Amino acid sequence: MNDQLTGALFPIANDVKIQVEFNPAKISEYRLIGYETRALKREDFNNDKVDAGDIGAGHQVTALYEVTPVGSPARLTSPLRYGNRQDTMTPGEIGFVALRYKQPGSTQSQRVETPITQDNIGDDDDLRFAAAIAGFGQLLRDPRYLGNWGWNAAIDLADNARGADQFGYRAAAVTLMRLAQSLNTK
Repeated sequence: MNDQLTGALFPIANDVKIQVEFNPAKISEYRLIGYETRALKREDFNNDKVDAGDIGAGHQVTALYEVTPVGSPARLTSPLRYGNRQDTMTPGEIGFVALRYKQPGSTQSQRVETPITQDNIGDDDDLRFAAAIAGFGQLLRDPRYLGNWGWNAAIDLADNARGADQFGYRAAAVTLMRLAQSLNTK
């Protein structure tokens, strides 16, 4: 718990805002998993007077999106009549992410941006574990988007992505997932 306390006491970035735009030539639909209560209006992204979240020293934030590639049979929505734009982005660009933040004590935000490509999408234990936890949350809340992906898949993904797990938090999360699975009567 001491490692979490120091991160809360020493913010390294204030009013952190993230904006993601997907290339409609590559991604037909998407949804942000979680953060529903933290969503900002599009026009508030550039407004330094609108408060957002802070990030403490030693902490990281992961935003997970469920995406459906163009042409996928998994698509849940009908295409928009006027939504078909030509791919005007750099070839291979899946999307674009922009981040705004304020240095502690500053009132003026700074902007950082980068394209999202297949090369810079993470594929490590942290991402897989985050996906397992997001799936676990979806199982608890509303599993309708998961299809045949269920408890065993979530637990296996989390268990195989535990990594070093210095403080045992990931092992505890897997134990919690197994407990929830045993209590699930659906």
